[in-house]
Amino acid sequence: MEQLEVLTHRKKKSAARLSHRSKIIKTIIAAIQEKKGENIISLDLRKINEAVADFFIICEADSQPQVRAIAENVQNKVKEKCEESPYHHEGYQHLHWVLIDYINVVVHIMLPETRKFYKLEEMWSDAVEGNHDE
Repeated sequence: MEQLEVLTHRKKKSAARLSHRSKIIKTIIAAIQEKKGENIISLDLRKINEAVADFFIICEADSQPQVRAIAENVQNKVKEKCEESPYHHEGYQHLHWVLIDYINVVVHIMLPETRKFYKLEEMWSDAVEGNHDE
């Protein structure tokens, strides 16, 4: 329940309105692709009032070491190119699903079976979906 507490007490940044072409989104997607993440999609949540972020970026990794590699690469590249650190991250203990929260963009790196079980795309089916596989 601590994760829910974190999400309910944080606020979206309102300074810069994000789009699919925003630097942070391009950087995250490139970092995932660099480490061979698969089935990469973005969900544009900006028109959904209940959404906790403007965008979700979701991808799969074939193994727990790859989940870690993608997550670390995303954090390193975003820090280097966008000068932003995550507000919150979790999931490094078990490496089935790592969540990296940049307030307006939340990155989900999942093993295929975890992604199938939680079905985030179905949960947020009102969002505009973008496919980012190379």
